[in-house]
Amino acid sequence: MAEEKKESTRFTTPVFRMSFPNLYVARKSGDDPDAKPKFGLSAIWTPANFTPREKELWLKIMKELDAISRKDFGSPWKELPDNVRRGVRDGSAKSGLEGYGKGTRFANLTTQSRPGVITKDKEDIGPEHGNAELIYPGCFCRATVNVYSFGLKKGSKGKGVALGLFNVQKVKDGDRLDNRTAAKDDFDEELDSAWLDQEDSDFDNSDDTDGDDFE
Repeated sequence: MAEEKKESTRFTTPVFRMSFPNLYVARKSGDDPDAKPKFGLSAIWTPANFTPREKELWLKIMKELDAISRKDFGSPWKELPDNVRRGVRDGSAKSGLEGYGKGTRFANLTTQSRPGVITKDKEDIGPEHGNAELIYPGCFCRATVNVYSFGLKKGSKGKGVALGLFNVQKVKDGDRLDNRTAAKDDFDEELDSAWLDQEDSDFDNSDDTDGDDFE
């Protein structure tokens, strides 16, 4: 009789600020040709802003990270060697990027299966629902995740502990981290009415004008 596969524990994260969202099209990361395409995001937390409930959620995740680190690598999570990835990292490591920096923690949450994405009211978000733009770098979300280890087999490229992604819930909007603006906000300048009144024939290029006056 085949051994039954144990299902990993699922955790709900504290609210985080989303960066590098890739929730609708799986993509490969890195230079490994054998790497499988994944969906994912980077979650940025500011622990100093956690509510009492969020502190409890965070502690559960950190305890699981430590338990798996001890079981699979023989070391407490905080004492893992530099060649073992820790899953949750200090935001100071990416202080040059918007949203990261001192006082933040971040983790890359990934999955090979497309995650479910919903609003605070539990309505689906995605391209097939015509509202994928609701998800962008800078919005605030929470997610369900699991903790797992990787790279335990001999010859594996990289090893460590990581957070796997199940589903995402958008909580509220926030300032964009990529400095992009909505198209409707880029065109507040009134359109010259002359363009609307002209006929196509008025733009015939058969004359001698070559645009030299605008150099």
